[in-house]
Amino acid sequence: MWDKLRAAWRVKEIRNGLLFVTAAMVIFRVTAHIPLPGVDLTALDRFFQANQVLGMLSMFSGGTIKQFSIVAMGVAPYITASIIFQLLAMIVPSIEAIQKEGESGQKRINQWTRIATVPLAMLQSFALLSLLNRAQFQILTKTDTLHITTLVISVTAGTIFLMWLGELISEKKVGNGISLMIFAGILAGLPQQASQLLITYDSSQLFIWIVYGIIAILTIVGVVFVTEAQRNIPVQYARQVRGQGTLSGGIASNLPLRVNMAGVIPIIFAISILLIPSVVAQYLANARSAWLADSARWLMTTLQNQTVYGVLYFLLVFAFTYFYTSVVFHPDKIAENLQKSGGFIPGIRPGKPTADYLEAVITRINLFGASFLGLIAVLPLIARGAGGSQLMAIGGTSLLIVVSVVIESVKQIESQITMRQYDAY
Repeated sequence: MWDKLRAAWRVKEIRNGLLFVTAAMVIFRVTAHIPLPGVDLTALDRFFQANQVLGMLSMFSGGTIKQFSIVAMGVAPYITASIIFQLLAMIVPSIEAIQKEGESGQKRINQWTRIATVPLAMLQSFALLSLLNRAQFQILTKTDTLHITTLVISVTAGTIFLMWLGELISEKKVGNGISLMIFAGILAGLPQQASQLLITYDSSQLFIWIVYGIIAILTIVGVVFVTEAQRNIPVQYARQVRGQGTLSGGIASNLPLRVNMAGVIPIIFAISILLIPSVVAQYLANARSAWLADSARWLMTTLQNQTVYGVLYFLLVFAFTYFYTSVVFHPDKIAENLQKSGGFIPGIRPGKPTADYLEAVITRINLFGASFLGLIAVLPLIARGAGGSQLMAIGGTSLLIVVSVVIESVKQIESQITMRQYDAY
């Protein structure tokens, strides 16, 4: 590991890229501490502590919503826009055709994603401000139209700034810029969480600390294992006769199918779905109609129940893992491409039998991957319910993001080192 770090540091392009990413992360964290006027941060913190669904949303924003800075929404609108276009590419044939155009098509979709981020950021920031204005805590000290409009414009501009900064980071090829910002937001909250744990430490909790420490290590190992795990499907390419009787092909290869093909996207989907009834209930809690207000309060109370919330969260993550995998993985297209290139899976006939076989394999793999993602998502709830402690405050989702970002960055750096080693020869 240290040899790789030294080798990366010796390469000027990689060294400059790492220094640029470090500087960009510093700028991101500085902007995250520039508060907007007219917001009571103490009341805002109490509000997020009372609503665990919004607490998860804060994590995906990079921890900026809790501080309500000029980048309060973080990169959440950009992530939403990216997911929308990923889904549209699978539904709308014209967008799918553009995506298949290669680099030029991807540039067009990226441009549309940037444009869509602007109205989404405005819509999400206005919805958040409306929610804070209706909350039981006096969070917004100024609620006039001019002030709300200023906040919406400021937060939208902050999101566009982070989107631009994230794309600059991605161009350095030492990691995904948007993922690195979420990663930085998670790590930035660790010192505060650690200090709170140390303040509340009691010698009688030593055994619980040790148990949770072991659980944390096992969780990290499990996340790394599942993130890197894949099922290799053997593929054989038939020999083909080309010009002047030359034989080509006959090569054995593998088709890798990742266990966690969906990444953290199902967790984002699940949080979004759980957030909708919570936000609607907050709006209707003070409705004039008694039955409507009572229903809203009942819904809020139900979602705050750890058991109900945990079960819904697990089931949504499980279901969305299957859904998103079906969106991004197409056995029919893979079988068609294999057949065109003269490849086949030993023992399986080309065409539809190959597609059916791949569908069956990915379904079995997803059973484990979806169960693992669901367990990771509800791990903090299980730990708190079992021991009543806040030691697992980081959460399995945060660990999954941190590990995934680190692995992705390391792979990109290694690929750059390998490419330059080939160039040297």
